[in-house]
This record gives sequence, C-alpha cells and structure tokens, in this order.
Amino acid sequence: MRPTALKKLARGAALGLVVGSLVMPFVRKGLRLKNSKAMSVMIAAPLAVAATRPRTRSRDAALFFLQMWAYLVAHEFPYDNPDRLRERLNVRYALRADRAIGLGELPNARLQRRFLPDGPPGRKEVLLTWVHWLWFLEPYFALLWILWRHPERFARSARQMAATFDLGAAGFALVPTAPPWWASEQGYAAVEVRRVMYEVGEDFWGDKWDPMYAFLGGNPWAAMPSGHFSTALMAALLLAEAGPVEGAVGWSYALTLGFALVYLGEHYVLDIAAGGALVAGIRRGEPIVEPAALALSRGLQRLERLTN
Repeated sequence: MRPTALKKLARGAALGLVVGSLVMPFVRKGLRLKNSKAMSVMIAAPLAVAATRPRTRSRDAALFFLQMWAYLVAHEFPYDNPDRLRERLNVRYALRADRAIGLGELPNARLQRRFLPDGPPGRKEVLLTWVHWLWFLEPYFALLWILWRHPERFARSARQMAATFDLGAAGFALVPTAPPWWASEQGYAAVEVRRVMYEVGEDFWGDKWDPMYAFLGGNPWAAMPSGHFSTALMAALLLAEAGPVEGAVGWSYALTLGFALVYLGEHYVLDIAAGGALVAGIRRGEPIVEPAALALSRGLQRLERLTN
C-alpha cells in the first residue's frame, strides 16, 4: 500500500472512531453493545486523533474533550442495571462515619437545622445551588484558561484532571454509595436531610427541570468519592501553579463548593475527604506514572509523523 493511501486509511479510521465515540451514548443500548466494547471505542478515539493529527492547541483540547466524553459514558455504566447495582449499594458505612465526624449527628442535618429555612430555600441556598451547578463548567474552564495562558502546562494539567475524573468513576463502580439525601428519603438516616438543590431546581426551571435532571443525573449512587469536590480541588491546585490570582479564584470556588455539597445534602463529609485523598494520591503518584505517560506520548508522536 502506498504511503499516501496508508495515511488516508489511518485518518479515515480515526474519523470513524471519533464519530463512533460521539454517537455511542445514544446507540449502545439500542445495539445491545457490551460495556467493554463500547468503552474500547471511547478509549480508542482520542488515541487515534493523537496518532493522526499534528499537535496544536485545538488538537490538545479535542483530546481532552474526547476523554471527558468517555468519562461521561463510563460514569453511567454501573446504573445500566439499577436492580443489580442496588444489591451492592452501600448506605450505612457512610452514615456511621459522618455521625462520628459530626459528634453524633450528621453534618448535613446539623447545618440544615441551623441555617436552612423551614419553608422554601432562601437566597443563600439558591446561591450555593448555582455554585454546585457551575461545577459542570468550572474544571473545563480552568483547563481552557491554562491552555490559553500557559499552554506549556496543559498536557500535564489535562493528564491529572483526566486521572481525577477516571479514578473517581472507578470508585463509583467499585464502591457504589448512596448520598445523604437518598439515605434520608429511604429512612436509613433516621433524620431529615433535604435535597436543597432539587428544590431550587424545581422552583427555578419549572417544567424544564425534570428532563434536565434526567439527562444530567446519570447515576444517583455515584457519591464516593465526591467527583465534584475532587475535580474542583484539582482545578484549584493546577490554577495555583499557573498564578496567584488564578489560584485564589480556584481555591475560593473549591472550598465554597465543598461546603455547598454538604449543606445541600448532596455529599457526606466522608465523600469530600475521599475526594481530597484521591487528588493527593494522584499528585503524589505523578512522578511514578509520568515515565509511562511520556513513553506513550512518544509512541503516538512517531505515529503522528508517519500519518502526516
């Protein structure tokens, strides 16, 4: 096969993998694909792009987008069969741990009893809910800022953020854990923990709320570790390395989000602590993993030269 034809074939295969990864969330159940096969396409797509496209800022951003798209798909895998997942669901260990942290009372319930109005949520609850909702954008905006202002830091930053998301998803699958609002609704907590975010969403979005929540909710038992806090904390650390102003913004958001997640009934303090431990482990493990990551990068760069 001629080199030109080989290049066209490689680029065509890469494009096919990208298209397959983008449509996978919408077709995998209809096609009855096993999760392993669906995930193989999701993983292969960014690798194929890295091997066939010259390195630019837009390509680096596309690689991270495809990796995160794979995370969103994998995040929902455990909830494909809710009944089977329910058999492995953990509820009581988190309740016991947080009661110990709260000196006999769940910190969620203690905070809500002290500050939450008896009626509809007030302004501070709406503000904290928006802090929570902004998480769907904040880690990505942090990386886009680094890509724009500090492109030399982007590869390492994206690698650490991707590891935070991916290892968190592994935790969701290995240790499915119910959040405090769910434990309260089902009678496990023996105390009321309101899901304030849901109440604010119903009031603010009206009829649009239920379809929005159904789309974004994904897996309600993905609580351990807190992916919200771990990724916001990683963003804060990466931004702090980029500059003091960026770091101050990142840390302010991460700490406010951590409080909001507990106050709104979304996470236990244990979940938040586990998210922090995950980030610490990734940061400390970076020197160990970096040689393998660089070797993979060199291999992809050799393929890139062959296909360009």
